[in-house]
Amino acid sequence: MKRARPYDREAALDAAVSLFWTKGYYATSLKDLEAALSMRPGSIYAAFKNKEALFCAALERYFQKNIAELHEKIPASPSPLQGLCDHLRWLGQNQGGDCNSRACMLIKTLLDTTASEARIAEQARCYLDRIQAEIATIFDRAKACGELSPEMETGRLARRYQSDITALRIEAHRGTDRKGLADLAEDLAQGWEQLRDQSHN
Repeated sequence: MKRARPYDREAALDAAVSLFWTKGYYATSLKDLEAALSMRPGSIYAAFKNKEALFCAALERYFQKNIAELHEKIPASPSPLQGLCDHLRWLGQNQGGDCNSRACMLIKTLLDTTASEARIAEQARCYLDRIQAEIATIFDRAKACGELSPEMETGRLARRYQSDITALRIEAHRGTDRKGLADLAEDLAQGWEQLRDQSHN
């Protein structure tokens, strides 16, 4: 008897992220998962237990990808604040793909889930908090190297920055063209660069 091909967990999770990000938790059927993951129902359940557990694993994968982008792009810039500005510009230029998978998957999850999926909503909320904390740490570094005034609250700045990312992704989700997205990202980035200029005056 021919043995089933072993599955690639990372590839399966990437496929699940794409599918859930596009269709959402409720609208994604088992048939959709079978096709996207190239796995039979028994194999899906053996690997991920159930649909909710698979969705939570996909959320974690999405979160890790976002953190990895920050860790990759911020150190590549001349300074922490400049890295955050460059990250916004990069997002403005790289919001391609299906319009249904442009808005933040974590935000979409919070909007889509109900009280009966409290575990899913709480996980999405936790990941958003962790991303915000990571951003606050970058602002701490920016303050330490003199890019920001000492009295600025980095937690507050991180919340504002995260809302800028959300706004940018919502614009992409609603179909704003590439130039419009790039212009918006540039405006947002320049707003943050003005903070550095103010601290040097």
